[in-house]
Amino acid sequence: MTVWLGIFTIFAISMRKVILITGGERSGKSAYAEKLALTLTERPVYLATARVWDDEFRERVRQHQLRRGPEWTNIEEELKLSHHDVSGRVVLIDCVTLWCTNYFYRDQQRAEQDPAWVGQCLNDVKAEFDRFTAQDATFIFVTNEIGMGGVSVNALQRRFTDLQGWVNQYIASKADEVTLMVSGIPVKIK
Repeated sequence: MTVWLGIFTIFAISMRKVILITGGERSGKSAYAEKLALTLTERPVYLATARVWDDEFRERVRQHQLRRGPEWTNIEEELKLSHHDVSGRVVLIDCVTLWCTNYFYRDQQRAEQDPAWVGQCLNDVKAEFDRFTAQDATFIFVTNEIGMGGVSVNALQRRFTDLQGWVNQYIASKADEVTLMVSGIPVKIK
């Protein structure tokens, strides 16, 4: 975009960028994403999508919070990321898997009984991702590659794995950069 101001021309530079950090559980995704965010800005936003299910998970959340310092702006949002204005900011979204879980289980009965529910959740997540990332910001999404293991004998788990895999593919297709974390080592994919 170019703006003319008398004899001066000002070039407005967009900071819109989507980065996806993916990998297995305990692969170092969150720590890597946090370090990356801090290299891009002194005041990053941490957008947590987690719903605290039990005491063990509450402790995990607490450990994540302790690792971050006061320079972080913390936002908690389970579904509607686009309700938060992060324009001009670097925002770390941790994580896509929990965000998808919140969409999937917002109707427990449909999640358990209706195989078509996955398609509805996928459409809803994709639409929300598009609304959120339309802002002029740098987005760092953290996600899990839960489909890299074997095929579950549980139909509900298979449906969720499908949803997660399709959402990861969608975000990766829109991302400017994709990094796979393997044993704490970042491997550039895109």
